[in-house]
Amino acid sequence: MNNRILKKLKSDKKLLSIYFTAGYPSLNSTLQIIEDLEKSGVDMIEIGLPFSDPLADGPTIQESSTAALKNGMTTEILFDQLKDIRKTVSIPLIIMGYFNPVLQFGVEKFCQKCKETGIDGLILPDLPLDVYESEYKEIFEKYGLLNTFLITPQTNDERIRQIDKASNGFIYMVSSASVTGSKSGFGSEQESYFERIASMGLINPQIVGFGIKDATTFQQATQKAKGAIIGSAFIKHLTQNGTEKISEFVNSIKK
Repeated sequence: MNNRILKKLKSDKKLLSIYFTAGYPSLNSTLQIIEDLEKSGVDMIEIGLPFSDPLADGPTIQESSTAALKNGMTTEILFDQLKDIRKTVSIPLIIMGYFNPVLQFGVEKFCQKCKETGIDGLILPDLPLDVYESEYKEIFEKYGLLNTFLITPQTNDERIRQIDKASNGFIYMVSSASVTGSKSGFGSEQESYFERIASMGLINPQIVGFGIKDATTFQQATQKAKGAIIGSAFIKHLTQNGTEKISEFVNSIKK
């Protein structure tokens, strides 16, 4: 499969992925944020599709999602904003969100739009593995989309191996059982979890999410994993600075 995510995962470096909510801080800031993130040296971008009932998201991402919906962001508008993105951006782009908006839009139509706009993969935390495999896997693969599954410290080894077998990109390794943006630093519990997953010898690399907010937590998270995702800390930066100083934020993580 000729997919940008797969190419990026083959690089020697530790990958930095940034999540932000489409349509936040303003409806039309999506493109600028993506372009500025790439220029700043980010390796992958997760574009959050705002949803009215985001169960796994902490207050920071929830508030950005609510604001984006109030700004008028919809699935149709997002695809329209992204229609020429591949003229300026070459790094992997992933849409992350809840399955409901995808279902409302039409799963095949959504996947087709992803292919047309140059989206490389999807992260849909509430789409169960068995439902994906029985109903949607063929559609995702038809349009060249990688689907990423989440594991947590509570996921047992058997389930992790099931997810590893079903994956063909990376595994999203949730650092703790809390919502996004609620942790500061990693304790011994997370460290032993990182060790446990690393010792399993999984086929797919892991990228850690939840709790990464600065250079220290990025380094901690990537000692055993391929990369890390920063969401809430970047959205806080957008709340405080708008779309200014994006490169400063990225440089502070990569220093």
